[in-house]
Amino acid sequence: MNQENAVWALVNDLGTKKGITEIVINGPKDVFVERGGQFIQLNVQLTKKDIHDFSVELAQFNKKTFDNENPILDGNLPDGSRVNILNEPFAHGCPAISIRKYLKNIKSFETDPTIFGLNPKWIEFFQALMSSRMNIIVSGGTGVGKTTFMNLLLQELSKQERIITIEDTLELNFSHPNLVKLEAGNRTNSIGASITTRDLVKNTLRMRPDRIIIGEVRGGELFDLLQAMNTGHDGSMASIHANSPGECLNRMETLFLLAGFDVPYQAVRKQIGNAVDFIIQVGRNRDGERVITSIQEVTGMEGANITSHQIGVWEDGGLVSTGITPKNMQRLHSNGGIPMDFFN
Repeated sequence: MNQENAVWALVNDLGTKKGITEIVINGPKDVFVERGGQFIQLNVQLTKKDIHDFSVELAQFNKKTFDNENPILDGNLPDGSRVNILNEPFAHGCPAISIRKYLKNIKSFETDPTIFGLNPKWIEFFQALMSSRMNIIVSGGTGVGKTTFMNLLLQELSKQERIITIEDTLELNFSHPNLVKLEAGNRTNSIGASITTRDLVKNTLRMRPDRIIIGEVRGGELFDLLQAMNTGHDGSMASIHANSPGECLNRMETLFLLAGFDVPYQAVRKQIGNAVDFIIQVGRNRDGERVITSIQEVTGMEGANITSHQIGVWEDGGLVSTGITPKNMQRLHSNGGIPMDFFN
């Protein structure tokens, strides 16, 4: 990379600073970093040429194209940080750059037991979810830590399983001996191949996965993921952009229909109700810290509606049990090792 380029120099320098989670460049004089959930403007001045050259070089590094015909770039920095760039004229004045910083230290429940405001009992519960091969949807808004929490859960996987992850920009980062990472999107090669997330989900079913993990579901690939969850790939997981478990279920209905099938809503809901076991809602508390705000168990169907109940909720500065015993308690006990009276 061109170390003389002012954007590269700035990004490399900020990469060494602790506490920064996001870097955004809106223009030559408008550079901000996010720390503790708040954006802070930096006293730096770049040039439009620096920003443009950085964008083109990053595209080349990611084997992608960034120009007038390809104005959106999703990629990674050399350190693994995720980058999104939107070109002119869709961004006014110069390309707009958003960088989600890569966390170099891989976190785990063991090394960071209070992460997401959790206590040992809830960590034991989440470990049981993974051991019991529950199908999980991690729901949350932008920048609340959906990927970080998925990484925590994925650290708990058995080393004997074959795991396949599918993302449009590589962010999932966990250690596992039998892991295949797939990346969707436009790639630069002799024929300009383009493979969608849905294409990869379909192909994954031929790759003998024990679990299928999708970084974020945004379209018709949800249909194929639900089919996989319903046909033997228990323990699969994905994240969805939604602000509550109820909104997450509604969004799943919409994404299912994006697959192009003209089916009644009741049939869509039945697929979701049969496939998904738990929705884990990630958010922020009043201090801007990332926390688990809700744990919702999907219990099936009643009439034309999906039924669910809340197992845990964020109250008075902590995640507390609602007193409801999960429908899947026997499975959590047998395969996850937690006692039957765990929620009493």
